[in-house]
Amino acid sequence: METKVFRRKLYDKMLQWKAERGGSTALLIKGARRVGKSTLAETFAKNEYDSYLFIDFTEVSQDIRDLFNDISDLDSLFLQLQFKFHTRLYPKKSVIVFDEVQNCPMARQAIRKLVKDGRYDYIETGSLMSIRKNVQNIRIPSEETRMTLYPMDYEEFRWALGDEATIPLLNDAFEMRKGLGDAVTRQLLRDFRLYMLVGGMPQAVSKYIETNDLGAVDAIKREILELYADDFRKIDPTGKATKMFYAIPGQLNSNATRYQLSSVVEQGKKDRVEEIIQDMEDSQVVMIAHHSNDPNVGLPLHEDSDRYKMYLNDTGLFITLAFRDKDITENVIYQKLLNDKLSADLGYVYENVVAQMLKASGNELFYHTWPTESGKHNYEIDFLLSRGSKVCPIEVKSSGYKTHASLDAFMKKYPERTAQGYLLYTKDMRKDSRILLTPVFMTMFL
Repeated sequence: METKVFRRKLYDKMLQWKAERGGSTALLIKGARRVGKSTLAETFAKNEYDSYLFIDFTEVSQDIRDLFNDISDLDSLFLQLQFKFHTRLYPKKSVIVFDEVQNCPMARQAIRKLVKDGRYDYIETGSLMSIRKNVQNIRIPSEETRMTLYPMDYEEFRWALGDEATIPLLNDAFEMRKGLGDAVTRQLLRDFRLYMLVGGMPQAVSKYIETNDLGAVDAIKREILELYADDFRKIDPTGKATKMFYAIPGQLNSNATRYQLSSVVEQGKKDRVEEIIQDMEDSQVVMIAHHSNDPNVGLPLHEDSDRYKMYLNDTGLFITLAFRDKDITENVIYQKLLNDKLSADLGYVYENVVAQMLKASGNELFYHTWPTESGKHNYEIDFLLSRGSKVCPIEVKSSGYKTHASLDAFMKKYPERTAQGYLLYTKDMRKDSRILLTPVFMTMFL
């Protein structure tokens, strides 16, 4: 079956790289597996160059890999590649794509000399985790421009469904701080919940468009989750990474102020556990939100490395992971989720989609907790954004509940360092003192 090509925002950044760098750097597209890196790279090569070579290092023969062991004669290298791929390359008009470059470290090392030669452009794709694991004996090229491809964001999802009007209209309403009316908001929330259910993995989106069957979509997502679990087993044969991965929905649902590692695995040596967590984050399957001990601009300066939360890179995958106790997530569950009729508290699902949208918009994830006056409970700011010389606190609700005790307490505690506060929830936009009550589907505009 032919791979469906979706419009992706990163394409415009790739055009900018091509125009501004003029071949002085290679482009490295990193991201989790199955987010569409290979399709995007080949589509760009096909559209923007006179010819291209696409070298998939998961499939090519050993003799092609061996070509990169000795690159002292580039004329010979390029001639052999053109013959082997039956493609002619044109100086300054062709690109060579190294797909899944982590599987051929010598090809990545060759980038420095290839870029310096200047005949052709180069695009690499790969998983950051695998790239870091396979560079022990090579020289890392500095001649790289790196970009990250995330699962399809909400606007890209709407594009895939043939809708190019909704997101710009929502942006206009957000900028004007103007409510949409309850009826329109309800429909927009239903549309947004469809995105939460399907997710942004291109295969899942393609299956939904093809079949309109959420059960079929769920089967695709389960295949991807199993692929990720297998990857984690490879990086950690003890199984800790896989257990930590599977525990993400339960950990968020527990309302704990941090990921409770001790309730999931035996921790063992701290440095080894920290290495596993770093590998999981590098895979870009998992997103880490760190606790900020002193919430102020320069949030990383006050990051607590021992207090963190884990989220999944894609909320569609997250929902399937949360309901994986059945062989297949039944359509009745999906329909109840879609219509907001499921009795379970779904705050943790909305928290994950907000984390996903903030990350895709270029934000690092931080949160903040502190004891209430009684000391029996905690106030919690789900996310913090650094904006100019101040921070914007965010609280996420899965309903239209309008109270925001944590936001109020935060803004009272840190009045000088706080800008706009946001309550992300499931009702229309409203203003409440210094807090903007914002529909969750507008998260991308914060």
